Amino acid sequence: MQRTVVITIASSLLIAGCSSGGSGGGEGPVDSPDPTIAITSDNAMEVAKVSWATALESVEFSDLTGTGLFIGGTSGGVSKLDDAIAVSAKSHGGPSEETIPTETVPCDVSGDVTVSGEIADPVTPALTAGDFFEIDFNNCDDGLGSVTDGLMRMDIDAFNGDLASESFDMTVTLTLDTFQVTAGQDVVTSHGDVTATIDTTNLPSLFTGISGNSMRIDANSSSESLTNFASSLNVDGTLDPAGYARSAAGTLDSTQLEGAIRYSTPDTFEGVDADFPNSGEFLVEGNGSSLRLIAVNNIEVRIELDLDGDGVVDETILTTWAELTA
Repeated sequence: MQRTVVITIASSLLIAGCSSGGSGGGEGPVDSPDPTIAITSDNAMEVAKVSWATALESVEFSDLTGTGLFIGGTSGGVSKLDDAIAVSAKSHGGPSEETIPTETVPCDVSGDVTVSGEIADPVTPALTAGDFFEIDFNNCDDGLGSVTDGLMRMDIDAFNGDLASESFDMTVTLTLDTFQVTAGQDVVTSHGDVTATIDTTNLPSLFTGISGNSMRIDANSSSESLTNFASSLNVDGTLDPAGYARSAAGTLDSTQLEGAIRYSTPDTFEGVDADFPNSGEFLVEGNGSSLRLIAVNNIEVRIELDLDGDGVVDETILTTWAELTA
């Protein structure tokens, strides 16, 4: 019964973990490394590509809000979570039974998933601060092109609203312990915590905020570490096509760059539907240097380089979103 919940959380967390995240979870802020990369004319495009992809592009908030954490979509979303909690109450003692009995269920092709946890109100049903779920994937293959292995914990920090109507405002902390997904030749292993805030009370508009103190993503031969990171997305579904605004801040230490950079969005990125942003700025600070990625429109991008940290633009690179994200 908790099977759909497991898949839903997993897809959401992988999206969040590979990106950035509002108010961190876990044990509090950690020390972020100082920028160590000197941004130069030669490495500017690579720094822009890696930092953009890690901090913003791979957030894919549209996937998160569309098919991820509790909100509708192909993973069953909140209605399936509602069903799971209701069945749990019926099968395991109703409102007086708070502990979810440990249950191991097979995956569609091979492997299995073990789910346990505690929920204060399994009958209404409702989520309550202090509820938690632990999901242990054992080489789970559902025939979707990937195999998942590792432990994930989900802690409900706050919840207001109604699950059945899919109108709620919630904060949840997701913790990964050597959480690994293998797809073909690609192996991605995640360690750390992500806190997600999701507000669906103004549908068709949505707000999602993701944050964390520390997250490391090991992918094949590269490793990206994010510290004190935060991202947010506002989707205005009252418009046609829908408009979006997103921002991010944090520190990235990447083996692809052989050092650390600090990133932020001094001007929030805005766009429509699935298009690239048509406005906004992304600032990457290196060691005594910086670059500023500016959306000219949803096709073109201007990158301004300050190579000596004096606040004066020393060089400008004109490129496209397609080239930047290739």
